[in-house]
Amino acid sequence: MHWVNWLIVIVYLVWVVVDGIKKSKDTDTVSGYFIANKSLSWWVVGLSVMATQLSAVTMIGTPGQGATDGIRFIQLYLGLPLAMVILGVTIVPLLHGSGVYTAYEYLERRFDAKTRSLTAFLFLISRGLSVGTIMAAPGVVFSAIFGIPLVWAVAMIGVPTVIYTMVGGVQAVAWADVKQMILIVIALVAIMFVLVIQMPVSPGEALTIAGATGRLQAFDFSFDMSERYTFWSGVIGGTFLMLSYFGTDQSQVQRYLTARSVHEARSSLLMSAYWKIPLQALVLLVGIGVFVYYQFVRPPLLYNPAHEAAVVAARGAEYDDLQRRYAEAFTLREEAALAVVDASGSSQQPMDLFLAREQRIQELRGEALKMVVEETNESSTDVNYIIPRFVLSELPIGLAGLFIAGVFAAAMSSIAAELNALSTASVIDFYRRWIKPHADDAHYLTVSKGATVFWGFFACIVATYAATLGSLIEVVNRFGSFFYGSILGVFLLAMVPMAKARGAFLGLIIGMATVAYVASQTSIEYLWQNVIGAVVVLAVGVPLSLVDQSEA
Repeated sequence: MHWVNWLIVIVYLVWVVVDGIKKSKDTDTVSGYFIANKSLSWWVVGLSVMATQLSAVTMIGTPGQGATDGIRFIQLYLGLPLAMVILGVTIVPLLHGSGVYTAYEYLERRFDAKTRSLTAFLFLISRGLSVGTIMAAPGVVFSAIFGIPLVWAVAMIGVPTVIYTMVGGVQAVAWADVKQMILIVIALVAIMFVLVIQMPVSPGEALTIAGATGRLQAFDFSFDMSERYTFWSGVIGGTFLMLSYFGTDQSQVQRYLTARSVHEARSSLLMSAYWKIPLQALVLLVGIGVFVYYQFVRPPLLYNPAHEAAVVAARGAEYDDLQRRYAEAFTLREEAALAVVDASGSSQQPMDLFLAREQRIQELRGEALKMVVEETNESSTDVNYIIPRFVLSELPIGLAGLFIAGVFAAAMSSIAAELNALSTASVIDFYRRWIKPHADDAHYLTVSKGATVFWGFFACIVATYAATLGSLIEVVNRFGSFFYGSILGVFLLAMVPMAKARGAFLGLIIGMATVAYVASQTSIEYLWQNVIGAVVVLAVGVPLSLVDQSEA
């Protein structure tokens, strides 16, 4: 990478760290370190809420998802506005006004200590796995840039982030998130502008080609629970996912617990409701733009440089032959794409020919990926490397650095937020509750910093594996959906006046067991797991509570 790009990356990251620490204050108390003494403005909290979601995964995995699967991924977020409205009148005033540090602390007040501890434990496992995936995204970039093993790339981003989180507290995290959001938007808009300028065809013609491959089909109205993204899975399953994520996940709850008032906490969530879907659409459109660009500019057969090098070293002659066939197929597809543009929809024949030749390209990529699996024992769809490869090879000097800086800043902010939440739950829900309940603030802050180191190390281990799991953005959502629905069910049960502790605890266990069965034994996609988990918890918890009430 050019030294100018490196200069942009280094200057920005240094500024984020230094300025974030400078803005932290009152971090020598538990309240100041974990929830900023409830002193942050709604717009700071709102940008922090959005930034915690828009991690490096979003910068890498989501455009890759757009390039390979189109814009239909946007259906995942259809339930977001409704979820934010519901949370604004239910969970937000309940938690913000209760004086808790964690969402699970409230469950002990409502039910009992074991329900609190089990729910907090599930959060720690789910977010511990997820933060590893979030950390894998910049690891992918580092690995692609430097040609170093993924484990070292992960350590390069994980170690300084752990240090930064330990020092800064939640205020430093929040202010870093503000800078992150600004940079992400600037980088995405700039890349889209460059794509429009450099595209060999007009924007309208580009949309025609994208539409021909189905990448502009935003909505699927079929009710098929085995189909991953549909209108109904987004509206129903997505609503439950967002209710759980923003209403019960400590990484998000901790963000709006820092707000000055319930009103400002609500406003911070409504900001996400207004802007999340348009911003996510922009990210996906960048990926679609890259896909169309690569219809006329031949991309590498394998986007992962490390995998490409491994295949060349082991099977050079065979791979050269595959490359030759790929070059021939690309030329034919390019001709077909231009024919589609020239026909302007007047004939179906050019479109059919284009789709057939596009299919041939995908078959050849499949052969290359099969070689990767055979030589490396690593299964990868290559989707996570599309955007990094494009940025480094096609973007002008300076803009590439801006994008990479955005990825690194996004990673640092999101990872810091997650580690801060994991540390908070570890200390408040376990250490202070069960091990040492009467220590002073200095002791708890010391333990919190140790917990941050532990979860950072755990995330690094997960990250080295997560990069091989396919689309990183989907991996994060799958991890979450396995746990979220059942946890949401407990909080919904807490709003039922007659609900009792036994119903909540057993409902949570049975809900998790049901989701595990559905995930492993059926073809039902992960968004519906959020619904199933919540419904089962309520279906078990309410009758058991009625029995306990009658016995009492």
